[in-house]
Amino acid sequence: MNKSTTRYHKNLNFSGFQAFSEKGNYKSSETELVRLEDSVIVEKQLRKNSRSVQSVISVEDLTRVFGQDPGRTLRLRSSGRSKDEIHEETGNTLALYNVSFEVMPGEIFVLMGLSGSGKSTLLRCINRLIEPTGGRILIGGKDVVSMNQEELRMIRRRKLGMIFQNFALLPHRTVLDNVTFGLEVQGIPEDERYQRGNELLQMVGLGDYGASMPIHLSGGMKQRVGLARALAGDPEILLMDEAFSALDPLIRREMQDELLDLQQRLNRTIIFVTHDLDEALKLGDRIALMRDGEIIQIGTPEEILTNPEDAYVEQFVAGVDMTKVLSASDVMRRPEPVARYTAGPRVALHLMEEYDIGSVFVVDREHRLKGLVTLDGALEAVRAGRELAEIITTDVPTVAPDASLTDIISLIAGSPYPVAVVDGENRLRGLVFRGAILGALARKGGDDNAAS
Repeated sequence: MNKSTTRYHKNLNFSGFQAFSEKGNYKSSETELVRLEDSVIVEKQLRKNSRSVQSVISVEDLTRVFGQDPGRTLRLRSSGRSKDEIHEETGNTLALYNVSFEVMPGEIFVLMGLSGSGKSTLLRCINRLIEPTGGRILIGGKDVVSMNQEELRMIRRRKLGMIFQNFALLPHRTVLDNVTFGLEVQGIPEDERYQRGNELLQMVGLGDYGASMPIHLSGGMKQRVGLARALAGDPEILLMDEAFSALDPLIRREMQDELLDLQQRLNRTIIFVTHDLDEALKLGDRIALMRDGEIIQIGTPEEILTNPEDAYVEQFVAGVDMTKVLSASDVMRRPEPVARYTAGPRVALHLMEEYDIGSVFVVDREHRLKGLVTLDGALEAVRAGRELAEIITTDVPTVAPDASLTDIISLIAGSPYPVAVVDGENRLRGLVFRGAILGALARKGGDDNAAS
């Protein structure tokens, strides 16, 4: 689930040709473009439909009232009184009100909102560090709210891992002993838990720090220890409460990347609390935006940005850098024409002449990208009697379909040719042109201006 997977092979040896994307000479028919857009829509719809798979976590009508007589508080809210009005009249705080959502297997679900919106309270209700006033929390089909203490203890040990903003490391224990503390409490033998702890420290980049004390670690290193500790019991679900908020901006970005890399390897279900929109957009598969203890909107980052539920959401997301949100799949065009790897240089020349372009991408029978052939290269091959395979340039920039425009812009700026979009098996999925990027950003800007 890497959010911006980009591969760039350096030493580009392209010269002597104009960027055909600049002149608009790359000829894809309107029908082809419609088919491509339809395929992207269908793919997104399939992802939505996949949520019919049984959820890992299901929260139903969750409510939390701090103060006396919660029933009165709930009656006042149901009659239309606001959170502030209720607090002024009763002294009670309505932290959560009728919150419902589901989290799917392997999903990073972000709870986002301003201070006091209820996001951290909601997270802590899931493992009952805070007791809900009402509602249900189903984990694996079992209601956490109705569990006795023994059942709750078991689900915390086996299903849930939690990472706090303030690290919460034990200062008198080594890094390794902090990571393995939960395993020690469970009675796991020392050799077994130390082996597990060292594996996790290696995974988070702290393999040489097992014997160190927490006082000697930087903030980013301490949070890596916290992450390793949360993973020690091999939990199915990670609860992360403002986990990176206390870190410096550079370290924070590094930890975000680290989390995405770990998620790609481990595929955990994660509920991540943040007040930072950029962080939510970078990490979240879906985002729940909260205000005054209620969820205002749930959607993918793109859905939140392009279809805000109300004026509050629209104001919340105003000014977002769309280059960090839009991906290659949003702007790519159908990869036509392409030359087959087994074709000759004359076939490549014919395609370039027909489409009035200066180069053509080459694929094999399975549509895997082999490289690119230029007009000069093909002409020279015809004169010298060489095969197409002998003149292919393999050092071409490629990105994954989910690569952000930020990554793509840096690649396309250094090449007179479009960026190739390839999947995990290196199959050519599409091409990204300068004009497509500018067009997408211009359309978003026009939408924003119209909304204002």
